Amino acid sequence: MSFWNRIPVISRVAQRSRAFRHIMRALKLFLPMLQDVFSGRYRPVPWSAFVWMALALAYLISPLDLIPDVILLFGLVDDVFIVGWLLTRVDASLADYRAWKGIWDAEEDSGS
Repeated sequence: MSFWNRIPVISRVAQRSRAFRHIMRALKLFLPMLQDVFSGRYRPVPWSAFVWMALALAYLISPLDLIPDVILLFGLVDDVFIVGWLLTRVDASLADYRAWKGIWDAEEDSGS
C-alpha cells in the first residue's frame, strides 16, 4: 500500500475518480457496442449491460425515488449515486467488448 493510499481523504478521492472513469467509459462504449451488436459485428450479446443500462434509465425517468426529488439537494444526490453505481455495472459488463475492441484498462493490467 502506498503512502498516499494511507491518507483517508486521498484514498477516498482516488476511489471516486476511479468510479467516475468507469462511468464515463460505460457511457462512451455503450452506443458503439449497440451499433456493433445490431449490425452483427459483435457476438455474444452482453445482455447484462442492456439490463443495467435499462435500470439506470428507468431510475432516472421514474417518478419513484429512494429520496424524492422534492427534497432539493438530497433528492438529486441519490439519483447521482444510484445511476452512477448502475453505470459502473454497465462498465463491468462491457469488459469482453472492450477486449474485443482492443481497449485495455491500465487498472486490469496492474491487477488493482
